[in-house]
Amino acid sequence: MLRSAQPLTGPNRKRCPEDEMLLGSVLDQGERGFVIDTRSAQAAKQARMTGGGTEPKSSYPQWKRLHWPLERGRPLQESFIKLVEACNDASLGMDRWLGRLESCRWLGHVKAALSTACLAAQCMDREQACVLVHGAEGTDTTLLVTALAQVILEPACRTLTGFQGLLEREWIQAGHPFHLRCARSAYSHARLKQEAPLFLLFLDCVWQLSRQFPFSLEFGEGLLLTLFDNAYASDYGTFLCNNEKERRVAGRRGQQCLCKVKENTHSLWAWLDQPEEKKKYLNPLYSPNPLVIWPSVEPQSIQLWQGLFLRWIRPSQYLDEAWAEIRRLVEGN
Repeated sequence: MLRSAQPLTGPNRKRCPEDEMLLGSVLDQGERGFVIDTRSAQAAKQARMTGGGTEPKSSYPQWKRLHWPLERGRPLQESFIKLVEACNDASLGMDRWLGRLESCRWLGHVKAALSTACLAAQCMDREQACVLVHGAEGTDTTLLVTALAQVILEPACRTLTGFQGLLEREWIQAGHPFHLRCARSAYSHARLKQEAPLFLLFLDCVWQLSRQFPFSLEFGEGLLLTLFDNAYASDYGTFLCNNEKERRVAGRRGQQCLCKVKENTHSLWAWLDQPEEKKKYLNPLYSPNPLVIWPSVEPQSIQLWQGLFLRWIRPSQYLDEAWAEIRRLVEGN
């Protein structure tokens, strides 16, 4: 599986011999690859006017382009805000609650993300094909799809250590702009143009996987909640800045560091890997599953992540006690 930003073909349909050679080199004679574009066909066409675009069929004859549009930016942030407002409104009756849950469209975004990741995974697992995923910049919905597809396909990515490595590789090092996307959260009155909960959407999708496959992920909901909290407000430097350039250590390769993150902060992973902390996040029901886990994306299968969105209005004491008892029973055996 490959990921990239959009090709810069522009209105004149410019070609890039290096790109054509690179994509041609990953396919043998007669093989076919798939380009999964997370924009609509219309949005991709409009991007040509500003210098972007898509891969021309004539230049990439072995690649088939599939458009599976995913929301990003302002629409996704507004959906998040509406969901949080509905969850915090204790005056809602059943009909109004269900109406507001539907109108915010958050569960629709979860379904769309899982569906697109399943498409990428299916192309690789069942078609044995190479897949290239991209949207516009390649740092938002692209990372959402590639990371989810790996959790679906790779058992190693479902372990605590493997999942940390996945986040480091597919989100942090790949340049997801955490500082811009996770600036204020849904509770702020400010409406920042570049804020969008793409990382939260990924965590929600992983929670859906953990609910449908409760024995297949080594970590539990507690880890996902901790990651969400630290993405928005953290004592650690793991999610600071927008890219690796901003995090670079001072003086490296002669370039000036902007934030000196690695010098001045501690890593969240180092804290999570401490034996006493690590124990808190392990799933006591975990049983290694070497198979691909194909989630159901039917509307009845997608549920509200109550542990996150209702965490401040629904006490978790009894659920925490139940999990503690499960751990005690498992450890006793």
